[in-house]
Amino acid sequence: MAAQLNTLLRAACEHVCPVPPVAGAVAAVRRRAAAVLADWSVCSEIVEDALLVVSELATNAIIHARPPAELRLSWKPGAGDRTLRVEVTDAGPARGGRPLDGFDPDEHGRGEAIVRALATHSGIRIHPGGVTRWAELVAG
Repeated sequence: MAAQLNTLLRAACEHVCPVPPVAGAVAAVRRRAAAVLADWSVCSEIVEDALLVVSELATNAIIHARPPAELRLSWKPGAGDRTLRVEVTDAGPARGGRPLDGFDPDEHGRGEAIVRALATHSGIRIHPGGVTRWAELVAG
């Protein structure tokens, strides 16, 4: 019985939620992600960085891409390294290239650099359904 419980505890956890293209969505998605990470007992050493990555990737999807967008969190706990994967998938680049109302270019443009600085690995996957931007944070 103990071996079965140990196996279940080490199983990967996954959570998916929408990222709606509305005001306040990033804060709501960040709060939801924080609650999920707390439920999964994700180690505190990566939670704050993970929440910043969630914010940056969700903001990117809302500002630069077409809806729908969704956040996917995957946690692989283990005896050694533990990996949290953060993905945001959207429908691809927005058409028209028009800046959004209230968009201040001086306030934006650093998200990808922030994600790369915080993540152990990160990247972009282009697929028929759109674009997935992802980052992995590893806790030792």
